[in-house]
Order: sequence, then C-alpha cells, then structure tokens
Amino acid sequence: MKRIALYGGTFDPVHAGHIAVAHGLSKLFALDEVLFIPAYIAPHKRKSRVTPALHRYAMLALATQDEPHLCISTVELDAPEQPYTFETLSRMQESLGRAAQLFFVLGADSWMEMNTWREWERVLASANHIVVTRPGYELSAEHVTGEICERVVDLRGMSVEEAAREIDGSEGLKIYITDAAFMDVSATAIRRAVREGRNESWLKQVPSPVADYIRKYGLYRGA
Repeated sequence: MKRIALYGGTFDPVHAGHIAVAHGLSKLFALDEVLFIPAYIAPHKRKSRVTPALHRYAMLALATQDEPHLCISTVELDAPEQPYTFETLSRMQESLGRAAQLFFVLGADSWMEMNTWREWERVLASANHIVVTRPGYELSAEHVTGEICERVVDLRGMSVEEAAREIDGSEGLKIYITDAAFMDVSATAIRRAVREGRNESWLKQVPSPVADYIRKYGLYRGA
C-alpha cells in the first residue's frame, strides 16, 4: 500500500519551508508521494486578498518540477464550491481507493484550531494526520475528545529509526506529532519583503524558479 501525504494550503507563495516539510516527512514516514493541494480560497481566508489560483499552481509546478515524488492535485481548484477539508478528503479517498494509506499534513496552529473546522471530527476520522510543529512548541489536546487524544503519537525526540518503528507498528488511524520537518519561513513575510523591495530578505526563501516567476509577473507588488 502506497503512503501518500496530502499537504493542503494557500501556498502564496510556495517557499523553502513547504519544500523542507515535504522532504522531511518523506524521509520520516517513508512516503511514496507528497501531494500538494492548493486551495482555491481557503474558507478561513475568504476575506483576505489571495493571489489567483493559476499563479499559485504555476509556482508549485515550478518548485516541484524536478522531484517526481512531489506532486500537485487540483482537487480543490476544480471544485471551488466545495472548499472544506472533509469534502477534499472524501474526494481523495474516492479517487485513490484502498490503494493508499493517506496522511493529512497540518501545522500546529491548524491543530490548535481544529475544533473550529467544519465537520472537524469527521476530518480526523478520515485519515492519519501529521502535525508539523517547531521544536519546543507546546501543543495541547484539550480542545479534542478523549477518544481522539488516545490516537495521538508524539514522535518528537525520536530518531528516524525509532519513529519508523513507531509508525510501522501503529494500528488504526493516528495523529502523529513531529518537529523533524520544520523550517521557520513565512509566506506573509515574503510577500511583505517583495512589496517593499527587500530582495535580500526573500530571494533565498523560495526556489529559484519561483523567484523568477514572482518577478516576471510582478506578484505581491500591490498594496
């Protein structure tokens, strides 16, 4: 059975932190594929100004073009009227069938807000989850049920070999916590640096083809 990580987000723009997470999780979880899922407009960002989906998809394509196991799904771009994660997971399960073990990737902030998501318990019951956090960050599970707490597996502090044994020995759907794939890069800070013309602050934080694309199309220059 293939192991596939579903990595959703706005990716505005995709940056070195996103790619580092994909690489780190690929190694830690022996993933066959990391599937980036750009949101048409994330439900919680509907009031924000988000770069058009075509540009965000193109930047993802450029960032992953030389890495066959890093792929892109347009499942949310193709169905903007169904923006919620539980709907996306349902469609992915239908398309992948039983041929894959799915791992849904989310950040620590998203985990802490999980109980505000639409159909959040259904989301957690639909796949394995990987919570990516920074070293030393304190995570709480007080916002979820005791049954869900029992599914949490903390991989922090383990070697790759120890984590692999823990993952391989797990039965049922789990919620894994790891700090092995974190890189502190902010898309918001990148957009601000581009807008302010501070090239030294952002050029090294995105893949070179993405930097070229941002400059070619003048992205993030507006207010």
